[in-house]
Amino acid sequence: MRILLARHGETPWNAEGRYQGQEDIPLSPVGEKQARLLGERLRDVRIDKAVSSPLTRAYHTAQYALGELRAPMLTTEMGFMEIAHGSWEGLLASEIAERDPDLLRAWREAPDTVLMPGGGESIKQVFRRAWEALEWSVEGLGGDDTLLVVAHDAVNRVLLCHVLGIPLSKLWTFRQAPTTLNLLEGDDLAHLEVVRLNDCSHHTAFFGEAVHRAL
Repeated sequence: MRILLARHGETPWNAEGRYQGQEDIPLSPVGEKQARLLGERLRDVRIDKAVSSPLTRAYHTAQYALGELRAPMLTTEMGFMEIAHGSWEGLLASEIAERDPDLLRAWREAPDTVLMPGGGESIKQVFRRAWEALEWSVEGLGGDDTLLVVAHDAVNRVLLCHVLGIPLSKLWTFRQAPTTLNLLEGDDLAHLEVVRLNDCSHHTAFFGEAVHRAL
């Protein structure tokens, strides 16, 4: 079983450094180009099933990634939605630094200890729903089948932490660029290996900048 775990393309809020969380922000023109390039890269790759977050930026990225002929196979799972940032959603990182400096510092230094303010989530809650969505998504897949999942930064990170066997406190020790690809392989979910991590070579040079400024 193979799992292609991708992130959505860039949005205007990503470019601004604005926390978007579960706000339904569309792709920017740059994000659309990134998604089209992902589609070109995956054009000849066998994909047997495709699932995305229902948020527009992930769903449209998945459509571009699949191409017109394969797009009808796409379904959505609520569990793959981005972390709910609560009252941080719509704010710039600089604004959060002024209003909530201690919590922002904790988010950057010990993310596993943070519950997002104003009705938001913790990354432990995100992991539980995202892993459950992944379990549903792989049902019925054979040993040689490939699943495409298009989700979000925090969702990808918590799933990858689990597969890599590292604590959620290490959430920020690797990157997830826009439309990045992670390849996981294994006989089942309990025996996955990370074959590729943060592979964005379809739009970024080897030493190119691929850093997001906000989730």
